Amino acid sequence: MSPAGNTLSSATSPYLRQHADNPVHWRQWSPEALDEAAGRDVPILLSIGYAACHWCHVMAHESFEDNDVAAAMNADFVCIKVDREERPDLDAVYMNATVALTGQGGWPMTCFLTPDGRPFFCGTYYPKPQFLQLLAAVVDTWRTRRDEVEQASDQVAGELRRMAAGLPDGGPDVDPALCEHAVAAILRDEDTERGGFGRAPKFPPSALLEALLRNYERTRSPEPLAAVARTAAAMARGGIYDQLAGGFARYSVDADWVVPHFEKMLYDNALLLRVYAHWARRTGDSLARRVAAQTAEFLLNDLADGEMFTSALDADAAGAEGSTYVWTPEQLRDVLGEDDGRWAAGVFGVIAAGTFEHGTSVLQLPTDPDDAERFERVRSALLAARLTRVQPGRDDKIVTAWNGLAITALAEASVALDDPSLLAAAQRCAGALLDLHVVNGRLRRASLGGVVGDSAAILEDYAALATGLSSLYQLTGDSSWLDAASDLIEVALGHFADPDRPGRWFDTADDAEPLMVRPADPLDGATPSGASLIAEALLTVAHLVDANRAERYGQAARAALLAHSPVLARAPRSAGHWLAVAEAAVRGPLQVAVAGGADSGLLMLARRMAPGGTIVVGGPVDSSPLLEGRDQVGGRDAAYVCRGRVCDLPVTEAEELADALGVPV
Repeated sequence: MSPAGNTLSSATSPYLRQHADNPVHWRQWSPEALDEAAGRDVPILLSIGYAACHWCHVMAHESFEDNDVAAAMNADFVCIKVDREERPDLDAVYMNATVALTGQGGWPMTCFLTPDGRPFFCGTYYPKPQFLQLLAAVVDTWRTRRDEVEQASDQVAGELRRMAAGLPDGGPDVDPALCEHAVAAILRDEDTERGGFGRAPKFPPSALLEALLRNYERTRSPEPLAAVARTAAAMARGGIYDQLAGGFARYSVDADWVVPHFEKMLYDNALLLRVYAHWARRTGDSLARRVAAQTAEFLLNDLADGEMFTSALDADAAGAEGSTYVWTPEQLRDVLGEDDGRWAAGVFGVIAAGTFEHGTSVLQLPTDPDDAERFERVRSALLAARLTRVQPGRDDKIVTAWNGLAITALAEASVALDDPSLLAAAQRCAGALLDLHVVNGRLRRASLGGVVGDSAAILEDYAALATGLSSLYQLTGDSSWLDAASDLIEVALGHFADPDRPGRWFDTADDAEPLMVRPADPLDGATPSGASLIAEALLTVAHLVDANRAERYGQAARAALLAHSPVLARAPRSAGHWLAVAEAAVRGPLQVAVAGGADSGLLMLARRMAPGGTIVVGGPVDSSPLLEGRDQVGGRDAAYVCRGRVCDLPVTEAEELADALGVPV
């Protein structure tokens, strides 16, 4: 039972429910909570985190479960707990404030606000002694120097409004030259020895890798493909990748991809599945195929909850980070016996000194072992033994945007791996999302246990799901997926587009809860920005719908790319998804319409050959706008290849199609 005053037991967020038994009188963010602070004339203590966050757990154990700390918090503050994954709008506003005040951000985020929500002091993790000192100092300042609090909060609010203005109006044209400039800048930052970009800690650069693959397909320049191969292979062979069960951890704390931060996020694995499937489809690389297949299996085995996908696996198990995943040489021998144990230690890089903590090692796979049968036997035995350990907790929250990313990735992987079961899983997920998360024509952000939450969806939710639905339409020909995608885009255009600055987008709807500033972040981060995701959705769906909507969507896509071209020009490493969309746009985008049956060999070949971002449909004449007036040729299936509004003559042979697409057969 929750302590008196703690209201989190009814939350739909697993992260909030983790704090329901704290002695802190936590509230969820609401107008009532802000009114309570105003009525008591006390500041708000806002704590933002997420369920898989290691240091969030540490601060909870040290401070929020401590009666003395809780007493100090309850006496002089209204305490509000927020799940950043459920309320990314609040997270964006107060993360900007934290960065503005401290120069850096992170989670757990700890902010002190006036009752109307203006921040005047922000930080991240505080050990218990420092946190108690901080609470006392904030209370003293609030009571004795209120004018300084008001001045500081006004300054921060002003800075946030300035930051919200975003990019300057006008930028370079989105053309091949801009893409080449962005690619050159990205490649200059590549760590060619270890893979990745920049220094440690290293995060999976999913969007950059997808963009580089698309650039290679357009230019045939070997450098982008080589960079993809170096980074993708280094991650797949490193400790950031789960060598036993598949799936990627959040990031590597070192430059060599050896020691991960062990949490596994749905969004990372969905984005990386798309990349490895694309790499496999383009090159046939065996490592790419294996990792794509195992990552898809990880989604289906470890993150699925019914038809949809949960948010994350925790970094900790039984309070110890990584304890589920690490091994000593002795543990390997205990499970496998002396001979196989020694062999496995060599294969997986498990050493006596350890590569992690307390003499334990994270499993790596520097090279493929010569004995594949032995390796599979050892891997299976170790995985079975690992399942007897305490397992990390799972954040069972279903987030719309991340499921949208998973739908796209599974659909594309079904083609790359020739695995129809992945397409079926994507369709089941999409159907369940539309049934549960669409309420009165509008999307909700998240659900838990089949109960949809109250938080309104943000731009990335509409955009990622629309792209996923368009992928399903292209692979199935089922117009209901396209209709649903178009419905989402119409809501996005009506409620998220900036009416005063063409091509700009807000992350929250015009009728959403008003915050201190209306978030509008154009940069791609761990996930693509909402603006770059909606540009992708618009660019794709514009070629699948009737002429009226096609013109509106196409114009909106072009305006979004042009409005955000300064990001590609100035900060391309923060514009990976923008670059991927730009690469598709400068090719037309490519469209392939195959007139023929649903099981047409030419259609299946077109899907396998098509560069990333290509729109591919198939079916009888007039079955979609791209097939209007287009029929078989001489009784044979025919592929019509277009670039934007310019089309080639139809082709009926594989070699002709490959030549039209500029790819090898």
